[in-house]
Amino acid sequence: MEKVAILGSTGSIGVSTLDVLARHPSQYEIFALTANRSIDVLFDQVMAHAPRYAVLRDESSASQLRQRLKEAGSDTEVLEGEQGLCEVASQAETVMAAIVGAAGLMPTLAAVKAGGKVLLANKESLVMAGRLFMQAVEEHGATLLPIDSEHNAIFQCMPGIDRRGLGAQGVRRILLTGSGGPFRQRPLDSLAAVTPDEACAHPNWSMGRKISVDSATMMNKGLELIEACWLFHCPPQKIEVVVHPQSVIHSMVEYVDGSVLAQMGQPDMRTPIAHALAWPGRMESGVATLDLIMQARLDFEAPDEQRFPCLRLAREAAEAGGVASAVLNAANEVAVEAFLAESLPFTAIPRVLESVMECFENVEPTSLDDVKAADRLARERAAALIPEYKRD
Repeated sequence: MEKVAILGSTGSIGVSTLDVLARHPSQYEIFALTANRSIDVLFDQVMAHAPRYAVLRDESSASQLRQRLKEAGSDTEVLEGEQGLCEVASQAETVMAAIVGAAGLMPTLAAVKAGGKVLLANKESLVMAGRLFMQAVEEHGATLLPIDSEHNAIFQCMPGIDRRGLGAQGVRRILLTGSGGPFRQRPLDSLAAVTPDEACAHPNWSMGRKISVDSATMMNKGLELIEACWLFHCPPQKIEVVVHPQSVIHSMVEYVDGSVLAQMGQPDMRTPIAHALAWPGRMESGVATLDLIMQARLDFEAPDEQRFPCLRLAREAAEAGGVASAVLNAANEVAVEAFLAESLPFTAIPRVLESVMECFENVEPTSLDDVKAADRLARERAAALIPEYKRD
């Protein structure tokens, strides 16, 4: 049986992964489950799946979980902190890297350095440290499989990943689709009054609150653009973002002969999860069949960068290289957290990001310490800017 560690098992990707694995109990052993502070959910998951390890990043939460599992008679060993996350990530044969944000970088990199099969849902690993991360993948012989529905779609539409770039495979460009989120048609002059609950009400996907806000600003698509550059060895100029409200076509690849290959399916993350788990084969995911007759129509439009300035900022960061993407990501995490806490208007999120990026000296990182330093400084600068835009 294949040993699987799920980093971020209490989030939406983690829960979907457990659902897929439960359909194939003879093929997979759930080796480790991890969370940040979600004691109750992780306790229930441990009792249901009996992993060898459970990890909580927060030490106090880990202590509480350890006591509860002991009282319940569980044999699962509880580890804590980033060290615990890295330990289980380096021991599993397959790692679902689904921790949200910069916190997922080091555990995901630990999985890569162990040379195993890494299912990448933590896009921030590549956004923050793309060159260093991909170098580690090559040096340690890890198998890197994308889980984001868009990148998984691109992966399925290409013959493979070639370090020489898209041209070596006859690819002209990548068409990265996005739904446009909940505010695609909302009047621009009403966006400043958007509430966190409104921003998290995605029309198609069920996601965590942070990524839901990123979808509402289209920063999520910007981060995916940066991730795609590293995954598929292509410049940002070769990636076009296309708004597709129905979220049925998850992305497309155009070849030099005029062929366009698209991967289609229900907007359900269990499809890319099952694809990556079974790769290079296929297996049942539990996802409903796509009924094209009922679907009836598919619409496409260009993204409106006046409505979604975060998308422009992400493309600029991708073109700039260096630590620009790490700075953008760090500032965005701080700004989104402030918005969710109702301390920052929705429309101020891109303003905070642009202000941080403008005052940052961009350099090429030579180590993870450089990346971490840029991340830390960008967070400090973003936090200092929040009061300037605080809600009245």
